[in-house]
Amino acid sequence: MKTYETVIILDDRKVQDEGKAFKEEFSSMISRAGGEIIKATLLGRKTFAREIRKRKTGFYWDFIFDLNEKEIRELPEKYRLDERVLRLQAFIYDRPEDPRAVKEETVLEEKPVSEEETVAETVVAE
Repeated sequence: MKTYETVIILDDRKVQDEGKAFKEEFSSMISRAGGEIIKATLLGRKTFAREIRKRKTGFYWDFIFDLNEKEIRELPEKYRLDERVLRLQAFIYDRPEDPRAVKEETVLEEKPVSEEETVAETVVAE
Protein backbone atom coordinates (compact mmCIF):
# COMPACT_ATOMS: atom_id res chain seq x y z
CA MET A 1 0.00 0.00 0.00
CA LYS A 2 1.08 3.52 -0.73
CA THR A 3 0.26 6.74 1.06
CA TYR A 4 -1.87 9.19 -0.91
CA GLU A 5 -3.06 12.73 -0.42
CA THR A 6 -6.37 13.79 -1.92
CA VAL A 7 -7.78 17.29 -2.07
CA ILE A 8 -11.53 17.48 -2.55
CA ILE A 9 -13.54 20.64 -3.21
CA LEU A 10 -17.16 20.37 -2.11
CA ASP A 11 -20.03 22.52 -3.35
CA ASP A 12 -21.02 24.70 -0.39
CA ARG A 13 -24.65 24.75 -1.56
CA LYS A 14 -24.96 20.96 -1.59
CA VAL A 15 -23.30 20.05 1.72
CA GLN A 16 -24.32 20.77 5.28
CA ASP A 17 -22.04 21.26 8.29
CA GLU A 18 -18.99 22.13 6.15
CA GLY A 19 -18.88 18.63 4.69
CA LYS A 20 -18.29 16.71 7.92
CA ALA A 21 -20.87 14.09 6.86
CA PHE A 22 -18.99 13.75 3.56
CA LYS A 23 -15.76 13.24 5.52
CA GLU A 24 -17.33 10.34 7.43
CA GLU A 25 -18.66 8.84 4.19
CA PHE A 26 -15.26 9.17 2.47
CA SER A 27 -13.46 7.68 5.48
CA SER A 28 -15.77 4.68 5.57
CA MET A 29 -15.34 4.17 1.81
CA ILE A 30 -11.53 4.12 2.24
CA SER A 31 -11.86 1.65 5.13
CA ARG A 32 -14.15 -0.64 3.11
CA ALA A 33 -11.57 -0.61 0.28
CA GLY A 34 -8.92 -1.89 2.69
CA GLY A 35 -7.24 1.44 3.36
CA GLU A 36 -6.69 3.58 6.42
CA ILE A 37 -7.31 7.29 6.89
CA ILE A 38 -4.27 8.92 8.47
CA LYS A 39 -5.41 12.53 8.52
CA ALA A 40 -8.49 14.47 7.37
CA THR A 41 -8.29 18.26 7.48
CA LEU A 42 -10.89 20.88 6.66
CA LEU A 43 -9.04 23.70 4.93
CA GLY A 44 -12.09 25.96 5.03
CA ARG A 45 -14.34 27.75 2.58
CA LYS A 46 -12.39 29.45 -0.18
CA THR A 47 -13.30 31.68 -3.11
CA PHE A 48 -12.20 30.36 -6.48
CA ALA A 49 -10.10 32.37 -8.91
CA ARG A 50 -12.40 31.07 -11.66
CA GLU A 51 -15.86 29.63 -11.35
CA ILE A 52 -16.24 25.86 -11.22
CA ARG A 53 -19.62 24.71 -12.56
CA LYS A 54 -21.00 28.21 -12.02
CA ARG A 55 -19.96 28.18 -8.35
CA LYS A 56 -17.73 30.83 -6.76
CA THR A 57 -16.89 29.18 -3.42
CA GLY A 58 -16.41 25.73 -1.97
CA PHE A 59 -15.15 23.77 1.02
CA TYR A 60 -11.65 22.32 0.68
CA TRP A 61 -10.84 19.01 2.39
CA ASP A 62 -7.39 17.41 2.54
CA PHE A 63 -7.23 13.65 3.15
CA ILE A 64 -4.06 11.61 3.73
CA PHE A 65 -4.57 7.85 3.61
CA ASP A 66 -3.05 4.46 2.77
CA LEU A 67 -4.66 2.54 -0.09
CA ASN A 68 -3.89 -0.01 -2.81
CA GLU A 69 -3.03 1.28 -6.28
CA LYS A 70 -6.00 -0.46 -7.86
CA GLU A 71 -8.46 1.25 -5.52
CA ILE A 72 -6.97 4.73 -6.00
CA ARG A 73 -7.54 4.47 -9.75
CA GLU A 74 -11.25 3.87 -9.16
CA LEU A 75 -11.60 6.79 -6.73
CA PRO A 76 -12.30 9.56 -9.30
CA GLU A 77 -14.89 7.37 -11.03
CA LYS A 78 -16.79 6.88 -7.77
CA TYR A 79 -17.15 10.61 -7.18
CA ARG A 80 -17.35 11.90 -10.76
CA LEU A 81 -21.16 11.98 -10.78
CA ASP A 82 -21.56 13.08 -7.16
CA GLU A 83 -23.13 16.56 -7.20
CA ARG A 84 -21.42 17.53 -3.96
CA VAL A 85 -17.89 17.13 -5.38
CA LEU A 86 -16.66 19.96 -7.59
CA ARG A 87 -13.06 18.74 -7.87
CA LEU A 88 -11.08 15.73 -6.70
CA GLN A 89 -7.33 15.37 -7.13
CA ALA A 90 -5.25 12.51 -5.75
CA PHE A 91 -1.47 12.56 -5.37
CA ILE A 92 1.15 10.17 -4.07
CA TYR A 93 2.18 11.52 -0.66
CA ASP A 94 5.91 12.13 -1.02
CA ARG A 95 6.68 14.67 1.66
CA PRO A 96 9.72 13.82 3.77
CA GLU A 97 7.88 13.99 7.11
CA ASP A 98 5.77 11.09 8.31
CA PRO A 99 2.09 12.11 8.51
CA ARG A 100 1.56 9.72 11.43
CA ALA A 101 4.21 11.38 13.61
CA VAL A 102 2.88 13.87 16.09
CA LYS A 103 5.17 16.83 16.47
CA GLU A 104 5.88 17.73 20.04
CA GLU A 105 6.21 21.37 20.92
CA THR A 106 9.62 22.27 22.22
CA VAL A 107 9.69 24.37 25.34
CA LEU A 108 12.52 26.85 25.53
CA GLU A 109 14.20 27.11 28.87
CA GLU A 110 14.50 30.60 30.27
CA LYS A 111 17.97 31.33 31.53
CA PRO A 112 18.37 33.85 34.30
CA VAL A 113 19.61 37.24 33.21
CA SER A 114 22.42 38.74 35.23
CA GLU A 115 22.52 42.42 36.20
CA GLU A 116 25.58 43.01 33.99
CA GLU A 117 23.69 41.89 30.86
CA THR A 118 20.74 44.15 31.76
CA VAL A 119 23.04 47.17 32.25
CA ALA A 120 24.86 46.44 28.98
CA GLU A 121 21.57 46.26 27.06
CA THR A 122 20.40 49.55 28.61
CA VAL A 123 23.63 51.35 27.57
CA VAL A 124 23.45 49.99 24.02
CA ALA A 125 19.76 50.95 23.71
CA GLU A 126 20.40 54.59 24.70
